[in-house]
Amino acid sequence: MSAEATDQAPFGRRRGIPRIDLRNLRRFSRAALLGPTSRGRLPDAIEHVAKVHRAHHPGADLDVLRKAYVLAESSHRGQMRKSGEPYITHPLAVTLILAELGAETTTLTASLLHDTVEDTEVTLDQVGEEFGEEVRYLVDGVTKLEKVDYGAAAEPETFRKMLVATGNDVRVMSIKLADRLHNMRTLGVMRPEKQVRIAKVTRDVLIPLAERLGVQALKTELEDLVFAILHPDEYARTRELLQAHAGRPDPLARAAEDVRGVLHEAGITAEVLVRPRHFVSVHRVGLKRGELTGTDLGRLLVLVSDDADCYAVLGELHTCFTPVISEFKDFIAVPKFNLYQSLHTAVAGRDGEVTEVLIRTHQMHRVAEAGVIALGNPYTPTEGADAPEGERADPTRPGWLSRLLDWQSATPDPDLFWTSLRDDLAQDREITVFRSDGGTLGLPAGASCVDAAYALYGEDAHSCIGARVNGRIATLSTVLRDGDTLQLLMAGDTRDAASHGPSPEWLDHARTPAARIAINRWLAAHPAPQPSPQESRDAVREPEAESASTLSGQDGQDAQGSQGGEASVPAAGAVRPEAGIVVDRPGATVRLARCCTPVPPDAVTGFAVRGGAVTVHRERCPGVARMAAAGRTAVAVRWADEDDGDGGGDYRVTLFAEAFSRPHLLADLTEAIAAEGAEVVAAAVEPPREQRVRHTYTLQLPDAGRLPALMRAMRNVPGVYDVTREGRSMAAARS
Repeated sequence: MSAEATDQAPFGRRRGIPRIDLRNLRRFSRAALLGPTSRGRLPDAIEHVAKVHRAHHPGADLDVLRKAYVLAESSHRGQMRKSGEPYITHPLAVTLILAELGAETTTLTASLLHDTVEDTEVTLDQVGEEFGEEVRYLVDGVTKLEKVDYGAAAEPETFRKMLVATGNDVRVMSIKLADRLHNMRTLGVMRPEKQVRIAKVTRDVLIPLAERLGVQALKTELEDLVFAILHPDEYARTRELLQAHAGRPDPLARAAEDVRGVLHEAGITAEVLVRPRHFVSVHRVGLKRGELTGTDLGRLLVLVSDDADCYAVLGELHTCFTPVISEFKDFIAVPKFNLYQSLHTAVAGRDGEVTEVLIRTHQMHRVAEAGVIALGNPYTPTEGADAPEGERADPTRPGWLSRLLDWQSATPDPDLFWTSLRDDLAQDREITVFRSDGGTLGLPAGASCVDAAYALYGEDAHSCIGARVNGRIATLSTVLRDGDTLQLLMAGDTRDAASHGPSPEWLDHARTPAARIAINRWLAAHPAPQPSPQESRDAVREPEAESASTLSGQDGQDAQGSQGGEASVPAAGAVRPEAGIVVDRPGATVRLARCCTPVPPDAVTGFAVRGGAVTVHRERCPGVARMAAAGRTAVAVRWADEDDGDGGGDYRVTLFAEAFSRPHLLADLTEAIAAEGAEVVAAAVEPPREQRVRHTYTLQLPDAGRLPALMRAMRNVPGVYDVTREGRSMAAARS
């Protein structure tokens, strides 16, 4: 059975959290022993649940709750909890928790029945026939969760099964959280080692779930219960601290009176409440600030009618008190990933004591406490709804849950899935990044442009070549900050997937499971070829003028997956038509050196490297002089002409643009490049010096003959005073 232990709650009750105390349990027990009442009248045991439910939903149909209770009570009759209480007290307690949070009738009905299919003779078909498909779906989901083994050995599969079972309906997770909360409240007589095991799984899986579903009322109490079991000494010290402050004058109450007076004078109707911190929150604040004062033990909560009043309250507080600007956060304009909305600020009062203040509407407060539970039934048909038949479109399902569902199905290795999941759930803070198209993207704190690419484009992010952050070219490894504006640069031509795929270095910059899993899958499908022992002995790595500020980590891989830093494609005979190169070695692989990126009609020379491959340099490349000085033998190479069957092809070249720094220079240069038919492979912008700036572009040209026109077009951009090729000094003559 899913409900465990006794009904003795070992921890103190916290105000504002729905809780079943001993009196309610005894009342439930007596009512359960007496059995159901006459038809048409609510049984005594569920009367309190119905009263609470009607407070949130005045027009709720209570008859379906009566029917569900009658079936649950008769099915569980004779079953007892380990405490000796009738088993029906557990589903009643779980249902009351959800009713206090404002859950709709369908969720409460399923909650009453959530253990019947697992523990009694009731079948899913029977539930469906009597209560409808929605209730059947929810009971089925919770039943599957109850069959999941939460033992340490089964952890890698635990959450996967939970996602598969409940991912299409967040109400299943809500019932599971309320179920776990009641069981945690009644965990007192379990063996200590079992208490610890259950508390750890609650900490690692269910508390992060409650956070992501926005159900703060459940999350905070679960945190306190886990805190008491896993850290009893710290819990005891925190409790003693709170008890010591309980007998002193409350500075928060005085601050609340001051705020009420200010808002009353301003004509703003608002409710000002003192909101005590829960045990874990007090403990965390103590670790951060050291010795705590009375104002550290709670915050003020200001509730108003609409969004505009929230900002009016903020204005009055910042006018009449001294604001702590660093503490201001606007989660109304930019809601958190779990639907949370509120204004956060802190002000110094008459004695200089700083008080934290939360400002929100009454509806925002309901959602802040109950999360998705407060949003009702997300599947109620609405007029004009055009969802495909059989598809459950959930408008309340958070984006993080959709992402988890996507990548859990793409990860066959349960250990990899579990490791990635634990990392994801451990993120207790999320940032919001603004996309260039006006939308927003939620990412865990510390995420990079690589993470943003995979969050936005999925596996299409393999072709990402760079990014602009706040209008400036940035590397894909750039860590994003809250409020950044992001534009991802994608390769325009993905005919050759290998030329645009991620490199292993991307894994160093990927923080999210979605990014790491997608990159690993691509790398596994495109392994780099291993050289033979002879090739390894013969290979001599030539010097390269490597740029340290390229955007894309894949620049080090060629089309064959080599890490040498040159673009490489096997030749057909002695000619490589793609690059238009004729080599005096039939069958040789040809590589265009990245250090000088030759294109026709550059004078070129070649050198044999890596077991017979030939790399082609411009004759004026500094690397040529170094290799000649080292005694390396040149190989005859030339650009192919029409008689060689050269059909043209793509050419890569690196250009430097020297310009006077001005707004929109980057946009104007990239527009000029695009107008000439060139594709940006990588780009970098050096910090301005004395009002001058240098841009570096690695470009792909469909025709080498377009290079002079491209360079002229770039020079014609206002503010640009020079454009040069890589491998030439800035004083070199223009092409």
